[in-house]
Amino acid sequence: MQILMLSSTFPYPPSRGGTQVRTFNLLKYLSRRHDVILGTVRSPDVTDAQIDALRGQVTELAVFENSETVSTGIAGKIRRFSHFLLSGTPPNVLSSYSQAMQNWADELVTAGKCDAVTCEHSVNEIYVRPEWRQKLLTVANIHSSVWGTCREMLATGTSQKPLRDRLNLPLLARYEKRYCAKFSRIVATTSTDKEQLLELLSPPRLRGEADFFVPPIDVIPNGVDVAEFPYRAIDPGGHTLIFAGAMNNLPNIDAARFLSLQILPSLQQRYPDTTLILVGASPVPEVLALGKLPGIQVVGRVQRMAEYLHQAAVCVVPMRIGFGIKNKTLEAMAAGTPVVASDRGLEGLAVDGSTSEPIRALRANEVQEYVEAITSLFENHQLRQELSDSARSFVESQYTWDIIGRQYDRLFQL
Repeated sequence: MQILMLSSTFPYPPSRGGTQVRTFNLLKYLSRRHDVILGTVRSPDVTDAQIDALRGQVTELAVFENSETVSTGIAGKIRRFSHFLLSGTPPNVLSSYSQAMQNWADELVTAGKCDAVTCEHSVNEIYVRPEWRQKLLTVANIHSSVWGTCREMLATGTSQKPLRDRLNLPLLARYEKRYCAKFSRIVATTSTDKEQLLELLSPPRLRGEADFFVPPIDVIPNGVDVAEFPYRAIDPGGHTLIFAGAMNNLPNIDAARFLSLQILPSLQQRYPDTTLILVGASPVPEVLALGKLPGIQVVGRVQRMAEYLHQAAVCVVPMRIGFGIKNKTLEAMAAGTPVVASDRGLEGLAVDGSTSEPIRALRANEVQEYVEAITSLFENHQLRQELSDSARSFVESQYTWDIIGRQYDRLFQL
């Protein structure tokens, strides 16, 4: 099968972030069985060597420049919102759009050179014409609902710009309904995200309201390259915590601040030598400022995340916003670093234990719950080992990229 994959995020190297990790590993798997044609946009930091490396993974690679310039200031914000209101397309989707890539994709589909089209993240939906669904398989691998994420930030009080988000919420609902109707199938990473989309796409109809197509929604989680995240050789003990993720991403910024400013001080009252390592690319000023606090180190991008995970006694994933399955959680579990995480951090993962299943991570949402869970791991070597062993086995049996790739591949055989 000829599969056209569209990704406005350049998916190499796969250590750049969650979107890159998912896109690269799925295209790598599909390329074993299909002819994959990849269209992507080059960001300024992408090197020619990285383009050459990615080219070796696919049948055909087309790389486009992003010439979009974002206007700043109040006037620019008003123009962007006005365009969103009138066109129905959010500014962040337009900011990553390449007209050259659109023309290229149009030509491929018109010429019948592909049997299926995938959008690797919802921002790529803009390239897909509604009429394509009538002649080939079109898949939107959305990662998570933009409407659901905005609604959650407003509900939890974690929105940085609540007025803007309240104005955007109905527009995002309209946008997500519209683009989902273009596709043969939608892919989400967790059942929670699927339920959100069904809630949005299947509301009660008003009399006289036109029906729209509701595509089937499949749940396909993220995976882990277990070779890149080997199981730790030793338990380091001690009182070192780690939180990892792209540090210019709003949910990660919120989590890093929550951990640093509210959870860590309480732990340091019990264990004065407790330290926290914040690891992840592009730390914004709010995250860099945390490095000035006692016991906190802001590292930024690293070559081998597993090495930092192996040095920590506990990995904390205190996400308060952001839906979807978390790569950072799966990677810590694969590395054997015991995890304490929120409902958001553990979304989509069966970790709490039962009569037939071992416990694989500890759950916490409030400050005191984090303190008690982390304390129990600091104090109990056996508990740390149990979580390490069971989490690694869990990943190996359900969340390798080969397992996830097979699930994605089945969509193209239906």
